Amino acid sequence: MAKLQLLNQADAPVIFELANCDNGMQVAFATLNVPKALNALNLDMIRLLAPQLETWSKDENIAMVVLKGEGEKAFCAGGDVVSLYKAMAASDGNDYLQTFFAEEYRLDYQIHTYEKPILLWGNGIIMGGGLGLMAGASHRVVTESARIAMPEITIGLYPDVGGSYFLNKMPAGVGLFLGLTGASINASDAQYVGLADHYVEADKYGELVAELLGIEWQKATQINHEKLTQALLELAKHSSQPPKSELKGIQDQLNELSSLDTLQAQVDYILALQSDDNKWLSKAQKSLQHGSALSAVLVSEQLKAGQGKSLKECFMFELGMSVQAGLSGEFQEGVRALLIDKDGTPKWQFNSVSDVSEEAVAAFLTPKWAVDTHPLADM
Repeated sequence: MAKLQLLNQADAPVIFELANCDNGMQVAFATLNVPKALNALNLDMIRLLAPQLETWSKDENIAMVVLKGEGEKAFCAGGDVVSLYKAMAASDGNDYLQTFFAEEYRLDYQIHTYEKPILLWGNGIIMGGGLGLMAGASHRVVTESARIAMPEITIGLYPDVGGSYFLNKMPAGVGLFLGLTGASINASDAQYVGLADHYVEADKYGELVAELLGIEWQKATQINHEKLTQALLELAKHSSQPPKSELKGIQDQLNELSSLDTLQAQVDYILALQSDDNKWLSKAQKSLQHGSALSAVLVSEQLKAGQGKSLKECFMFELGMSVQAGLSGEFQEGVRALLIDKDGTPKWQFNSVSDVSEEAVAAFLTPKWAVDTHPLADM
């Protein structure tokens, strides 16, 4: 492995390093470094990453950035919802939630709009907030162990971090299915739905780094994007076949979702789907069955609202929904049952999507700020 220059403390929650390339340019590395928590993204990590990415963007000697997670289990298993739970339990007036989500979405947007190449090494678990970081990277690499999901329905939330934008860009019915079931998808699925660009075996990471340091990087950003793409295509050729796509097997059935008139009909349709001995589908159906009915309605509404919106508008819309999630009680109850008391029996507010009141949904969809005073207006 190349000799890396450490830029901050080795025990920091995000480690920053630089490596010198053969032609004098540099490759920057940012490593999420909380492996015991599966690198769950907390506010400290967000506040380290955002300014460092900004600094690197202005340094013409840095050709590109590699974003990865420490350890083999996860790139990032989501946002730090335990800290959000504590803020909700303390009734802090939602100040912490607004701060957390606003800064998280700014970071996601920064990655989406970053001019230099960002290679995201998608190894292991990538969920929720981790997917927010991944979705915007210019070169998203997944390995054989990649497991990607937006399982917010199990904690009374909804697929935020830009889900209103990228779920709408997936093949027919897939975005709604993934949002409603929180289904975990593999490397092939991730490429199929547009969340990943390249498949490389995990044990080729050292080879990848060596390749990056040998590239004749230029000062011109666009050329560097092309050089990185070529290097990854070459590495992919020497990797074995990725795991079989689960989603492709039910795509014909998912095509029918949009023809159903109501969300209840769509939910019933998904729960009735059958596949030969498909444990993956069965698990997805159970998550929908036992998940929050309010979350299910919010998934449907966010996809409708996100159609035609720009990425920035989607993040602005989601911030209002996420702040409301801290007030409604459903999110707090979902986190309590899954991660705090761990009793696995959340007391949801509604028994089915048909029971969800218009008032409960309207509170999520009603804008909380005028456009010019929105916390993300200057993004």
